[in-house]
Amino acid sequence: MVDGNITGEIKNGFLVLLGIEDADTDEDLQWLAQKIASMRVFGDENGLMNKALSDINGDILLISQFTLFASTKKGNRPGFTRAARPDKAIPMYEQMIKVLEELTNKKVATGIFGADMKINLLNDGPVTIIIDTKNKE
Repeated sequence: MVDGNITGEIKNGFLVLLGIEDADTDEDLQWLAQKIASMRVFGDENGLMNKALSDINGDILLISQFTLFASTKKGNRPGFTRAARPDKAIPMYEQMIKVLEELTNKKVATGIFGADMKINLLNDGPVTIIIDTKNKE
């Protein structure tokens, strides 16, 4: 929600908080989009995480989140020097939307880049997964 208006909303699927750093490349973006679209983390009939987004007809809400790159090593005020500046981050965010829409054949819901957003999340599971394109584990 931005200024009291809902800008993006989904019922079932992934809330993706996307942090873009200076070192990110188009290759990273493509790899991450494929991982998001293919990840099997939704419960099957036996309660096991075997279903992907497409299996549950799920959606994606994509939110740009530069604070994921907060450095808290020194002092009490986080630093964000690893986070990409808007001139790099905005085009990559917009490209991620396009790639995810192509992979899922669905519209991707979004927030507004750089806005002060209020995000409501009902985490089912809870399942929260960090995916780092620089550490592909």
